[in-house]
Amino acid sequence: MSCSDSHCITCSDEATLMIVTAVLAGALAVCEAGVEVMTDLVGPVNPGDTLLVHAGVAIARVAP
Repeated sequence: MSCSDSHCITCSDEATLMIVTAVLAGALAVCEAGVEVMTDLVGPVNPGDTLLVHAGVAIARVAP
């Protein structure tokens, strides 16, 4: 299943691929377009990492 095919069964939102541009304290990262994302579920991230983000939460790390 591709990312564009998947929707959350609870809220119908789609998960989106986002690239980390900055890392903040407290398990937060800034992704493209200045979107703040919680990274608790995926662990430490670095600028340039690609994450699958749903509702402001990184739910998976995507391999390059």
